[in-house]
Amino acid sequence: MEVFYFMVFGGLAAVVAVLELSKNNKDRINTTSAFNSFKNNYLLVYSLMMAGDWLQGPYVYYLYSQYGYGKGDIGQLFIAGFGSSMLFGTIVGSLADKQGRKRACVTYCITYILSCITKHSPHYKVLMLGRVLGGIATSLLFSAFESWLVAEHNKRGFEQQWLSITFSKAIFLGNGLVAIISGLFGNILVDTLSLGPVAPFDAASCFLAIGMAVILSSWTENYGDPSENKDLLTQFKGAATAIASDEKIALLGAIQSLFEGSMYTFVFLWTPALSPNDEDIPHGFIFATFMLASMLGSSLASRLMARTSPRVESYMQIVFVISAAALLLPILTTTLVTPSKVKGGGIKFSGCLQLLGFCTFEACVGIFWPSIMKMRSQYIPEEARSTIMNFFRIPLNIFVCVVLYNVDAFPITVMFGMCSIFLFVASLLQRRLLVIAEKPKTEDRDLVKERDPESEPLNI
Repeated sequence: MEVFYFMVFGGLAAVVAVLELSKNNKDRINTTSAFNSFKNNYLLVYSLMMAGDWLQGPYVYYLYSQYGYGKGDIGQLFIAGFGSSMLFGTIVGSLADKQGRKRACVTYCITYILSCITKHSPHYKVLMLGRVLGGIATSLLFSAFESWLVAEHNKRGFEQQWLSITFSKAIFLGNGLVAIISGLFGNILVDTLSLGPVAPFDAASCFLAIGMAVILSSWTENYGDPSENKDLLTQFKGAATAIASDEKIALLGAIQSLFEGSMYTFVFLWTPALSPNDEDIPHGFIFATFMLASMLGSSLASRLMARTSPRVESYMQIVFVISAAALLLPILTTTLVTPSKVKGGGIKFSGCLQLLGFCTFEACVGIFWPSIMKMRSQYIPEEARSTIMNFFRIPLNIFVCVVLYNVDAFPITVMFGMCSIFLFVASLLQRRLLVIAEKPKTEDRDLVKERDPESEPLNI
């Protein structure tokens, strides 16, 4: 393996270590033992859930190809997964507000385990059923757990600022460390032990079952709006009304869809971008490097959110601009660097530059997740939290389905350019959200001045 990969990985690991070990009192928030116990329990469950998800990711396409399916059939399976998340996932995820968030989390475990079981069959219809179940599970993973956490955190009377600790640690562990370990563990199961491409799915089922046992034994139930007179259609109308009547919620949904849409498109594009001439690149090692960059981002986010300034709404503008610039690199390298026509071999100079840019983008992803979680906890009403969060995923899933369907129709530079534009638009919307969020503070200052013109300005 080329030295360049080790240099990038080692450099990121060193920066993450320095960031974590150099934290001082300003970078930490004083909490209680009761909160720490609650936080650690959630982090254990979340890490197990993410392990179940990460173990499957690298082997889904590979498994389908081993069963003899071509690119077109596999593309339809992936589209079915995102379509299921948009249609059925929105309904099932929205039921969490009424039927209970703990129950929804258990449903996630059962649904995903069933999806893993279908991978043992080579029959297309069974695999399609597995993708539908996986789409439903994905919607629950990205709504029910966060909704349960926020409601339980508030129910136990913990300080609102402490939520940022749990969010940043969840991303640092679940989307960083666990992802790296899961990738290495899956590699051992498939390559070292030669257990076949289904082995990671069986291992994922085991982790999901363990997590479900912890949920059943230690979590209490909480609801959004448990009133019996509200049917699902009424919940949908209420969520739609909340989004339409509150510009902050609408902006948050648009920002999330634009960023996540770009992120999922990047997942499909980074391999052909780094190996346009079938260069031999270590996919697993590069994936681990990306996850390390994400850990760096979440570590930075924990420092930022531990302080009162800058606000999340403020620094996220910069994050979106940096991420937009990072995804412009494939276009710039194609334009400025003479492309190599040599087939195979190691990664080229343009690929090295792009890899550094992609690591920068992944660091932005690491900052994005805990930051968007914190903003959602502030702006989304509790009674319809899961429903609104699943509404946010509808445009995202439509976008990803369209990209998947047309992935061969446009040059890769056009796709990256589109993502960069989306991220720049997200920064403009984030600016608008900051202006709206600061209005109440401005109005409070004006009100104080009207009552007492000689009074000192408030430090709000």
